[in-house]
Amino acid sequence: MSKKQILCIEDNPTNMLLVARVVGAEAHHLIKADDGETAIALLNEGPVPDLILLDVNLPGMSGLDIARGIRAGTIGDGSEAYLNVPIIALTANVLEGDREKCLAAGCNDYMPKPLNIRTLRELMREILV
Repeated sequence: MSKKQILCIEDNPTNMLLVARVVGAEAHHLIKADDGETAIALLNEGPVPDLILLDVNLPGMSGLDIARGIRAGTIGDGSEAYLNVPIIALTANVLEGDREKCLAAGCNDYMPKPLNIRTLRELMREILV
């Protein structure tokens, strides 16, 4: 498997470190954004990431708003590559209906926090085949 570009949008330094370790162990390249504004700038500049790990509860702008913007073509260049980039929601929101909200916003999958390293690694491998 070739080296992939993983964009992680996460404001919690501990969670970002955990993701960095998993991405590094898989020999992929991690692009970090700690808020929605930075993430949007990165997405609008390109290149298109192979996977987005998206915290739902970000300061300023909701992760779900970012997912909706990517899917609507208002974030990124609106190309098919952006419209189809896999997005995994990472969230502490684990009440009934929260998973469905993430999927309805355009996320491909949902991972509850605290993050399980093994589950994250397996999900990344599954998506990045």
